[in-house]
Amino acid sequence: MNKFFKVTLCYVMCFIFVLMTPAGAYAAPALEAPSYILMEASTGRIICEQNAQERRSPASITKIMTLLVIFDHLGTGRVRLDSEVVTSAYAKSMGGSQVFLEEGEIQTLETIIKCIAVASGNDASVAAAEFIAGSEAEFVNLMNKRAEEMGLNDTHFEDCCGLSESDNHYTSARDVAVMSRELITKYPQILDYTKIWMEDITHITSQGSSNFTLASTNKLLKMCEGTTGLKTGSTSKALYCLSATASRNNIDLIAVVMGSPANKTRFQDAMALLNYGYSVSALYEDPNEEKLPSLPVKGGVQEEAALIYQKPFRYLDIEGSDLSSVEKTISLPPEIAAPIKRGDAVGEAVYKLNGQRIGSVSILSDVTIDKAGYRDYLIKVWRLFCSL
Repeated sequence: MNKFFKVTLCYVMCFIFVLMTPAGAYAAPALEAPSYILMEASTGRIICEQNAQERRSPASITKIMTLLVIFDHLGTGRVRLDSEVVTSAYAKSMGGSQVFLEEGEIQTLETIIKCIAVASGNDASVAAAEFIAGSEAEFVNLMNKRAEEMGLNDTHFEDCCGLSESDNHYTSARDVAVMSRELITKYPQILDYTKIWMEDITHITSQGSSNFTLASTNKLLKMCEGTTGLKTGSTSKALYCLSATASRNNIDLIAVVMGSPANKTRFQDAMALLNYGYSVSALYEDPNEEKLPSLPVKGGVQEEAALIYQKPFRYLDIEGSDLSSVEKTISLPPEIAAPIKRGDAVGEAVYKLNGQRIGSVSILSDVTIDKAGYRDYLIKVWRLFCSL
């Protein structure tokens, strides 16, 4: 084989490789973190991951679940943002990251949330736990129950702030991504706090009042476009961890890195993941706002049921597909039988891309219709007679 032929063959092979590579396909970045995951928040689609189900010590990203449980309780109305939280001697004694709450100090729950979300205050985390559950131990039980309900099989907590070095205090990058997704999608107001770079709070104690500046532990806020949060963590056992959230072009990404060897490295790793994610991601959205036809009802007190979509449809593409070719098909039965309750699924909207199903959205009854009885049929006959 002569040199000219070898060179020509090389160029041909390179050209074929370029043609076969999907548009938008890029190699995932090489990271120093041994465990990581990149997820899109609205769909939950995983873009890339490595050792994402490996159980590791989480340090202060434990507080993602702490914040989730706090917002769960805010959602019930049993506690409010202006509820008063009193710092105990135990909460004051927490080491590590703290905002230096004094025993007996009173702060609003909203201020405590800022202390956790911005400055990663361990004292604030314990104060909130005691306020909501009566003790840190009982609050940790709530955290583990929430993790179980979410199917986080690689997660178990022994404290609410992440100081524990116990082997029984662990989670995984994938579980952190799932709990991060739950927090920012169910309670998007958390981002109002995690986006804070600096803010002053006021300590009011028996010794007087003084200002204290909360400074964000998340340096990615100043390093990476669109960063919205979420939580840092580091201990000698966990090394350096980060769950980073960002929003660009209506796409919300979650990058989790665990076990990074250095503080600076975790931010570089997370930024590399986010930039990679945005380079390959495209989002298809259908708000499902158009009016649906009514569906005939057999044997009901009403003859037709109004219909609604369960939710909008979102699909994340990372293969460089032409999303303008997505096809939507409405699938409904000829009729439904009474009784039917409002919210019952009666059909679905199916989405396909290049002939392949990519998802669906349920179509629901927007009314409750009881089964017709003898008296209802008499009324119908009488109304028909009167109309004639």
